[in-house]
Amino acid sequence: MDVAHEVKLLVQEIQRLGSKDADGQTRVKFGVLFNDDRCANIFEALVGTLRAAKRKKVVSFEGELLLQGVHDNVDIVLLEE
Repeated sequence: MDVAHEVKLLVQEIQRLGSKDADGQTRVKFGVLFNDDRCANIFEALVGTLRAAKRKKVVSFEGELLLQGVHDNVDIVLLEE
């Protein structure tokens, strides 16, 4: 699996589904990403891709691991456009 490619796709999906906040950063709720049909088809392991993107400082979110249902309202912030 090409992690860099997956992270690049993740950035595109966050831009598609998210919206700009007052600071000009793009945000999307984890539940929106997780429940999107297109994301489900693209990402075999969305949570793993999010963790890799966080390690690369491409996105930011609270906590280490996001779980569907429990963390649906957690904001994922795009740090690099």
